[in-house]
Amino acid sequence: MMDQDLKATLSRIAEALDRLAPPVPAGADIAAAEAYVWHANGRQLEAVPKVNRVNLDLLMGIDRQKETLLENTRRFAKGLPANNALLWGSRGAGKSSIVKAVHAHVNRELGGPPGPLALVEIHREDIPSLPSLLARIRNSTRRFLVFCDDLSFDGQDAAYKSLKAVLEGGIEGRPENVVFYATSNRRHLMPRDMIENERSTAINPSEAVEEKVSLSDRFGLWLGFHNADQDTFFTMIEGYAAHYKLGVPAESLRKQAVEWSVTRGSRSGRVAWQFIQEVAGQLGKKLD
Repeated sequence: MMDQDLKATLSRIAEALDRLAPPVPAGADIAAAEAYVWHANGRQLEAVPKVNRVNLDLLMGIDRQKETLLENTRRFAKGLPANNALLWGSRGAGKSSIVKAVHAHVNRELGGPPGPLALVEIHREDIPSLPSLLARIRNSTRRFLVFCDDLSFDGQDAAYKSLKAVLEGGIEGRPENVVFYATSNRRHLMPRDMIENERSTAINPSEAVEEKVSLSDRFGLWLGFHNADQDTFFTMIEGYAAHYKLGVPAESLRKQAVEWSVTRGSRSGRVAWQFIQEVAGQLGKKLD
């Protein structure tokens, strides 16, 4: 009788534990799609049916950055040594666009889509879960470009330690099938005034900020992006107009573009694209 009671009790305990345990997420097939978004809460990857991007050839005025990032990504996709990359600089200069465009370009070269290289986006607030993401993809035969857009940290944010360990310093380190690309408006991923404040109040100023500033050093490749001059801005505009066959005379297009850039207070790839959307909308044409 006691054996039966014990078995019944153990059975009830086992059933209770099963109910309490979180379900194991099925996740996405990491060989089936071109791109994924990492969801930290569920510790799973969600396939992206259609990536929001433009063709690499349409990104004007950043030829050196395109060539450098393309070659680095191409080597990585072929299983050769490649660097983590930090793309920093002006807002709207094409930092995130070039990452997505380069990824698509390399996959097409290698027979995709989906291709041998998967793009995985991780949101800034989910950086502490990066080790879990890497554990999910570490043993895959596929290669992964993990991408974080608009990455930066403030003085109270300890999430940078997770990223720092993953990039270089952890016991396991970065898996051989993973490279990490990030975009930021800041070269050192922290506000300059915060860096200077820590230097001025520390007993040993250089050591006080070394840990945080050195995070950027974990990226072997730094690419700077800056506002375009007027000629480059015109080149962007005319390139888009020709590609989408808008049929607007160059002189008229330039005049409108100048007025548009003045109202926006800047000249950049983003401003150029917004202008082209405005022109196409006025003409009743779709940008397909």
